Amino acid sequence: MITAPPYLSLYIHLPWCVKKCPYCDFNSHVYKSEQNQNELPEKEYIQALTLDLKESLALYPTLSQRPVHSIFFGGGTPSLFLGQAIASILSMLSKNFNFTADCEITLEANPGTVERKHFTAYRQAGVNRLSLGIQSFNAMHLKKLGRIHDSQEAQQAIGIAREAGFDNINLDIMYGLVEQTLEEAIEDLTLAFSYAPEHLSWYHLTLEPNTLFYKQRPPIPGDQLIHLMEQQGYELLKHHGYHRYEISAYAQSNKQSKHNLNYWQFGDYLGLGAGAHSKITEQNLLHRLIKHKHPKTYLDCCQPPTSFIQENKPILDQDKPLEFMMNALRLIDGIELNRFAETTGISIAHIEKNLIKAKSLNLISFDSLTLNHKIKPTEKGLLFLNNLVNIFSEPL
Repeated sequence: MITAPPYLSLYIHLPWCVKKCPYCDFNSHVYKSEQNQNELPEKEYIQALTLDLKESLALYPTLSQRPVHSIFFGGGTPSLFLGQAIASILSMLSKNFNFTADCEITLEANPGTVERKHFTAYRQAGVNRLSLGIQSFNAMHLKKLGRIHDSQEAQQAIGIAREAGFDNINLDIMYGLVEQTLEEAIEDLTLAFSYAPEHLSWYHLTLEPNTLFYKQRPPIPGDQLIHLMEQQGYELLKHHGYHRYEISAYAQSNKQSKHNLNYWQFGDYLGLGAGAHSKITEQNLLHRLIKHKHPKTYLDCCQPPTSFIQENKPILDQDKPLEFMMNALRLIDGIELNRFAETTGISIAHIEKNLIKAKSLNLISFDSLTLNHKIKPTEKGLLFLNNLVNIFSEPL
């Protein structure tokens, strides 16, 4: 029995970008218009988001009664939208939900689309956290990644964000880039530290299916060099006061991403927009929703009004342990066992054998299997996370 629904977050997907990067497997689409290539259908998309929300609340009416702890604008490139459009979306959401006093509102921004007036408008609209897709400060690596910004624009974007009043900024930095040396990887981190961001997402370039890099594999560093980058990077991050709280997330004190923590702690989230995913607890049942992926298909749902939902299915009890653990075991400090029972409605006794097996393989550690104790991934567990998580796909 799920005694109380978990925290609720909102995710807003803005799917358009200027250029598709060769490593990107997100639901992003280059916008092309015969009239004006720079003119996005903002009004039409906001109308679609409004109808999308209306449909979601009709299906799950208790959602509007729950406080919203975080909102995240992802993409695509959300910073292509004007501040007025972001303000309109937030206004629409506030009419349907109660935001907590400390609600975290994040917007992803591409340094190549930054304008001073836009950042000021985002801050005035209520956005209180920016996530800047820097990826690298190295001109050669930015070019190989297909980014539309250069090193100077990356650094300028951070300064513009500060001038606009943002005191909570995340920088995305990648390592293991095409032909990247150890020195170059460390230089990127060192330059990032000079801007004292409150949060750093420092993660390894992976070659995902359905990307250009996957089809035409570029020369990326080998495992030994990647290991050196990771080890030296971890030490530098720790030295500069960044606590590693998730596999690739590092934060200054009390600056962890509330939105991402909600994902990893198996909280609820309602996704609006093309291809957005949701996980919703309603009447002791867990549901997953996926909205229509392509922006045109999504917008076409407005005229005449048809369902924005491409898929809506329950999360079965047999799948809940895997669903929970594939998120929770990314957390460096672990998670309390009572969180599993609270969010899945399943007793710890049902996964006791799985937990004991994972511990016997030195993939997790725990002192006790009582509810107020934590399970925590070991260093080996973090290195072999897929193996660890798959243990919980075994029958209950």
